[in-house]
Amino acid sequence: MPSARDHDRLLPGEPRTRDIARGLYERVRSAPVISPHGHVPAETVAGNLPFGNPADLFISSDHYVIRLLHAAGEPLQDLVDPGGDPRKVWRTFARHQSHFAGTAVAVWFADSLETVFGIHEPLNEENADKLYDAISTALMSPAMRPRALFDAFRITVLATTDDPLDPLEAHAELAADPSFAHRVLPTFRPDRYIDPGANGFRENVERLTAATGGAPGFKGYLDALRARREHFLRHGAVSVDVGVEDPFTAQLDPREAERLFARVMGGGATDADRRLFRGHLLWRMAEMSVEDGLVLTLHPGVRRNHSTRTFRGFGADTGHDIPLRTAFTDELRPLLESFGLEAGFHLVLFTVDETVYSRELAPLAGFYPSVFIGAPWWFLDAPDAILRWRAAITETAGFYRTSGFIDDTRAFLSIPSRHDVSRRVDASFLARYVTEGRLGLQMAETIIDDLVATIPRKAFKL
Repeated sequence: MPSARDHDRLLPGEPRTRDIARGLYERVRSAPVISPHGHVPAETVAGNLPFGNPADLFISSDHYVIRLLHAAGEPLQDLVDPGGDPRKVWRTFARHQSHFAGTAVAVWFADSLETVFGIHEPLNEENADKLYDAISTALMSPAMRPRALFDAFRITVLATTDDPLDPLEAHAELAADPSFAHRVLPTFRPDRYIDPGANGFRENVERLTAATGGAPGFKGYLDALRARREHFLRHGAVSVDVGVEDPFTAQLDPREAERLFARVMGGGATDADRRLFRGHLLWRMAEMSVEDGLVLTLHPGVRRNHSTRTFRGFGADTGHDIPLRTAFTDELRPLLESFGLEAGFHLVLFTVDETVYSRELAPLAGFYPSVFIGAPWWFLDAPDAILRWRAAITETAGFYRTSGFIDDTRAFLSIPSRHDVSRRVDASFLARYVTEGRLGLQMAETIIDDLVATIPRKAFKL
């Protein structure tokens, strides 16, 4: 069947601007994909493991989908139960397609069906079983294994997100394989070892220091974190990713920090103590990044597991995380006072609070050489939200103080679709600037080329 989708989708409706946007998009449509932050397990790629059934692929592992199905009245138990009937889950998804109309999920899903599976008809209740069978058959092909798709998707760099105590054996295997001409890079994610509010924090710290032979006390704890960062560096890591509710930072005297560590580990810490400890450890992560060169990325402002009942029943990453108001200017000042002007230090700031784009993030990135504005993340990685982000930051920070697009996905097959959406939207934004006489066409062409290559490589030291 011919494509049922508009080739100019997401491009401007006004003819002259659309023509310019189409030309800009065509320049980068087939450009290699650089994905410096995501959640695809390296073991999936190293083992070249086949993907599961269509429900696992598109629904059960994707909290974007799960949350809206749950909001539509579907029990989480029916959506995430590994022992359930995947065809039934797929039919549920098909029945609720109208709930996804207008969302980024609908764009990514339709694009994946067409470009990955050659399916040009929209999913609905009538064709649900037919499409399920077609996808299941396609998934049996060697061409649908992860390593083959790296070539098909033109992925040159893919970063994973990894526990600090991960031995990174899969990354080592991929790096040593001469037949695999791509970079799969680990990312150091220390949240459970630096946040006293994390489940099992004390036990996690004890495991960390035991694994590295660290001495007891705060100094031994910091030495253990440094040792594991070095392990990640040896395996190709370029960044550290920290997720916090509040980007508060604090510099402490070593003796004060030692006493605080003792209270946190001893169980006598107050809420204020725990916040201060998190803030100091975030400052320490920046200090270590100045020392070892790892890019520090910060993902704050989400109330994880907002629904206690569903978290207890189904665990994390099943759709119940909700954004918070977030502030950066004062909260990050101690960190930036210490390290913001250090040569080689890179701090990439993400948010799900749109109110801080023009008020805080663009001014910070427009002054500090170390600060980069992270791409629209999570609830904001959608076409209109990306346009709002560009409009909010560009007049203050321009294009070159950003991170490049971040797909931040666990859904491997959606990676090219997400990058395609970003490229179309950026082409649209640049075309408007050209039409309005705010940018020359030649400059717009240079910028869109750099947005998919030079800019992410610079921000993440690739």
